Amino acid sequence: MGKSVAEIDLALKVGVGCFNVESRSELIRIQQRAELAQKVAPISIRVNPDIDANTHPYISTGLKDSKFGVDANTALTLYSIAAKSKALSITGIDCHIGSQIASTGPLLEALQSILKIVDTLSDGGIELQHVNLGGGFGVRYQDEQALDLDAYGAQLHKLLGPRQLPLRVEPGRSLTANGGLLLTQVEYLKPGQEGATGFAVVDAAMNDLIRPSLYDAWHDIVVVDGVNPEDPMHRLDVVGPICESGDFLAKDRSLQLSEDSLLAVLSAGAYGMCLASNYNSRGRAAEVLVDGTKLECIRRRETIQDQLRLELP
Repeated sequence: MGKSVAEIDLALKVGVGCFNVESRSELIRIQQRAELAQKVAPISIRVNPDIDANTHPYISTGLKDSKFGVDANTALTLYSIAAKSKALSITGIDCHIGSQIASTGPLLEALQSILKIVDTLSDGGIELQHVNLGGGFGVRYQDEQALDLDAYGAQLHKLLGPRQLPLRVEPGRSLTANGGLLLTQVEYLKPGQEGATGFAVVDAAMNDLIRPSLYDAWHDIVVVDGVNPEDPMHRLDVVGPICESGDFLAKDRSLQLSEDSLLAVLSAGAYGMCLASNYNSRGRAAEVLVDGTKLECIRRRETIQDQLRLELP
């Protein structure tokens, strides 16, 4: 959402599949830029169905107090405006109610809400070319119930019925979350004060993987190297070197490790590198692709020179 003029112009230039429109003002801006460019902009209205995805509030996007999309009545009005414009071409309808969704119930409820709009539009002579239900398919980080995609597919087929509408989804996290991990090394083991948990101070931090700090998300941690059988079991927080109390990768874990142990923070393949930053002047980590027994660096580690080169003289 919040599409800038520059973004809209570039999308028109390269022939974007469709603009997912989030508001009346955005629709008018897209129309004006298309008219100026003498092009026809394909549009799809994002509907906010006011459905609770039963997920973390920061990643719940389909409630009426969310900034995303428009309500059903507003959507019908926007479709009416678009149908009268020679600079706009109606292609579909969109919805995305949240992320890390564990059950099919909210997703199916969202589809039912969307299909009412689809049928109303059809009765008014506006035929859509696709329905995009977004994504948010939950995966297992700890002991959550992963979304049953087979059951979801069967239920979608039943709800769509005879409608010949192509269905689009955005599986994102479900494809990548458990396909990546963050490697980090223990720099120091620091005992806690009396009665308090100790700390494993590692060389990774919240700038590398912010999900624990941002969502209080759980990532399993495995000691993969640098530990001896005689090393004691420690009850500790795994923390980074950044000057924030919220800089942690895990809280209150039992781990058998020592200083210099190598740890793997699991399930970091989604919302890991894409949320990484240079906070505290830290360079982002290297990325290594593992293909069977082959390893290839696909993104080199950043240096302080990488950050300084953007500074003006």
